Order: sequence, then structure tokens, then C-alpha cells
Amino acid sequence: MYNLLFYTNARSDSPIDDFLDSLDKKLRAKVAVYLSLLEEHGPHLRRPYADIVRRKIRELRIHQSSNQYRILYFFHLRDQIVLVHAFSKKTQQLKEKDIELAEKRMEDWLQRFPTGVTT
Repeated sequence: MYNLLFYTNARSDSPIDDFLDSLDKKLRAKVAVYLSLLEEHGPHLRRPYADIVRRKIRELRIHQSSNQYRILYFFHLRDQIVLVHAFSKKTQQLKEKDIELAEKRMEDWLQRFPTGVTT
């Protein structure tokens, strides 16, 4: 079992929490199921649920009706999965700015918590 951690910035703001709070109840429940799958399977979770984006950044792929949602994350140490960015996907390809934001947050996290977070 892996530990899911929500990225927080230096002021303790959590963009993942903000994203989840913006979703309706039904979609939030579906996201919770996908997060449970990620927590259980970790790096062994594959398409259609998860995929590699670039280098250490991966994506959780959630479909609801005709809408697509992504949660970008990375693995840290042995058992930590850090969720760094979440958004509604409107185009076929991921936007470069979303990937760069995820990478920037990953670097910030790794600088502040190089030995991980005790849960």
C-alpha cells in the first residue's frame, strides 16, 4: 500500500484540495475510487487508469461522460505518491504548461521534503 500526499506550497495551500472541492459530488466520488486504485497499485497501475507523462511525472486519467480529468503525480522514496496538479483536460494532448507546473511543484516538494514526509 502506498501513501497519497497532496502537494502543499510553502503557505500550506493545497491546489489538489481546491480542485477536488470544485467538483460535484458524483465526480468527487469517482476520483476517490481512482485515487484508491493508485494507492493500492502504485507504479503498477496502468492504462486506462494511469500513464507516464514525462520523466518522473505520471497522470491519473479520469473520464466522466465526455469530460476528462487528470491528476499529475510522482513517486517519492519507497511508498509516497505526491499529487502535484489536477485539472480538467480540454484538448487531445496535455498542455506543456500543466506538465511544467507539475515539474515545478515536484522540485519544490523535493527541496522541502528530501527525506519524505512522515504520515
